[in-house]
Amino acid sequence: YEMSSNIPLGECTLSQSQDQLTPPSHEVSTVFTLSRSESLWTTDPPPKKCEVFWFPIHFMSTGGSFLACGIVISGLYFAGQCKKVTNILGPALLSVGLMIFVVGMVLIPITKENRKEKKIKKRVRNQSS
Repeated sequence: YEMSSNIPLGECTLSQSQDQLTPPSHEVSTVFTLSRSESLWTTDPPPKKCEVFWFPIHFMSTGGSFLACGIVISGLYFAGQCKKVTNILGPALLSVGLMIFVVGMVLIPITKENRKEKKIKKRVRNQSS
């Protein structure tokens, strides 16, 4: 298919001008390919809950570990063991552990909400096409 670039529109028929304005059918529009997600067309199984909630679980386990270490070290301080080290380290580990644990707890509902929104968007895309 060869397109001539210098044809005045007044001298061509309607079908010739439409052929020049629209891309050939064998080429795919760039906008169309960029607007479609590959994940809509794959037959991969949906991710497991452990895969979806990995990030919040990781935060909660790390925060819980820091929190447990903080409790043990604070207990050593109040028992009278190693007062110099446990004086600062116990409360620091308690506060950091609690903060990280709470961040993990807050990420769970956020992750659930994002997962629901993705399902809704996917359904709308499938219905509209």
